Amino acid sequence: GLSAPIRTPHISPVRSRRRATLHAEAKGGRITLGFTAEKAHLIVDIKECWILDPRLFALVQPLRTLLKRLNFRRRADIHLTLADQGADILITGFAPEGLPAAEALTRFCEEHGIARVAFDDGLGPETRWEPDAVTITLGGVPVPLPPASFLQATPDGEAALTAAVLEAIGTPATVADLFAGLGTFTLAIPAKVYAAEGARDALTALKAAAHRLQRPVFPEHRDLYRRPLTVAELDRFDAVVIDPPRSGAREQAGALAASRTPVIVYVSCNPASFARDAKELCDAGWRIDWIQPVGQFRWSTHVELAAKFVR
Repeated sequence: GLSAPIRTPHISPVRSRRRATLHAEAKGGRITLGFTAEKAHLIVDIKECWILDPRLFALVQPLRTLLKRLNFRRRADIHLTLADQGADILITGFAPEGLPAAEALTRFCEEHGIARVAFDDGLGPETRWEPDAVTITLGGVPVPLPPASFLQATPDGEAALTAAVLEAIGTPATVADLFAGLGTFTLAIPAKVYAAEGARDALTALKAAAHRLQRPVFPEHRDLYRRPLTVAELDRFDAVVIDPPRSGAREQAGALAASRTPVIVYVSCNPASFARDAKELCDAGWRIDWIQPVGQFRWSTHVELAAKFVR
């Protein structure tokens, strides 16, 4: 029941995904590596990919060879991320043992310029290769990158969403960034920023990056589902940026709707939960100035957006 000006969608180019999770299975003496089929556990062995950054796709065949050398005989997930130093790899559900495996892993990393390899067999990630500290640059600031951390899927999409956020907030003195993550928007905002995030590893990375460069960022470990900001807290800020997970921000929306902050920028990866929260805001007297769709997942129905709300 809502209406809003919807801008022309921004679509990321082909072969620009900088993160993906592949699935691996050892069966019949061969390694199958790829994505699962739609609504199935069947792994489609990929031979080409128009989605992944070529630097990540170039590792698919070498990873098959590596898994054979590591005596891999089960199913596992391989999380790929393109960091500042190169490919960051986390393999979950499997951990190699023995000196031959360690030597094979070292050769693989040296030959392909790998930034980091970690394994998680259920007890948490254990790094086996990381010659230099792995970072991801956000807002021009190198941020320590925990294994398999959330990032916007493409640098192009991240830039489009960041530009929309900066346009919407204008030139505020103080901003609240809710569900801040590693600081995708926090570090791009030229103001004092309060950053709330529930994931400790992401918040620790953001805090370290901001402290090193003496940026006016004030991070807080805060579960916004269990302890959302109150109206009194929100009223302290000239703008609020919120970028929740797919479930949206139902617990935070009520206080946002009642707040007197001049502008709210809602970044969403799920139009359904966004519409639910947007209705609560609009019913309380807010207006959607515009919505900027951003398509980072080509050939899929998945879409992200940034929306500006004003009283």
